[in-house]
Amino acid sequence: MLDDFLNMFTMTAIGLPPLGRFFMILGTMTLFGLMISATYLYADKDRIPLQSYALTLVIMPAIVSVIIIMVGSNFASALSLGGAFAVLRFRSAASDPKDIVYILFCMAIGLTGGLGLLLYAFSLTVCICVVMFLLQRIHFAAPKQTHRVLKIMIPEDFNYHHAFDDIFKKYTSKVIHEKIRTTDLGSLIELTFELTLTDEVNEKDFIDEIRTRNGNLPVVLFLRVSQTVTGWY
Repeated sequence: MLDDFLNMFTMTAIGLPPLGRFFMILGTMTLFGLMISATYLYADKDRIPLQSYALTLVIMPAIVSVIIIMVGSNFASALSLGGAFAVLRFRSAASDPKDIVYILFCMAIGLTGGLGLLLYAFSLTVCICVVMFLLQRIHFAAPKQTHRVLKIMIPEDFNYHHAFDDIFKKYTSKVIHEKIRTTDLGSLIELTFELTLTDEVNEKDFIDEIRTRNGNLPVVLFLRVSQTVTGWY
């Protein structure tokens, strides 16, 4: 019985690569994942990186390649694998479309490496990493103007129609009134605007004039999450 147990560590399943080649694929895929993770960390330095996400990018190509190697062309294994993945539930959602692209990138590298096409995997890793880095560094498709969201609290008896038009005309080039909602059991009203500030605007002067108009109630000005790291001013 002990011999049977020890033999399981030395036997090689039919259709699987030798153990040395298997570890070579794992090491290579981990290195490619490290390259992808480094691109994620350094390409977009304006964002706060997530350590857990960066570590996931490192290990994902190796995991995907192992799955491809083990499943191979076995239909039964592929079917059981699909059933196993069907019960998984991910508790975190990607906050940026680029995060989804990086996940798909790692899966593509893992699939290519699992098929033994290491040269193709290397070429794909280098090309996509360089493209992602360059596009981010040159700020491709980045908005030329700063779009902000403004939230103003006013008393319930405050006539807000055109109350801030003169201030908006002075400090902004475009204003969209998004929504109105009541807070504090209806004692306060929250106005939400999406606006574009003009060049070289002093944000403190802008907020001070609004505070003077709304009775010194809270005023919040922040960036859209989809554009950069959320900032509170």
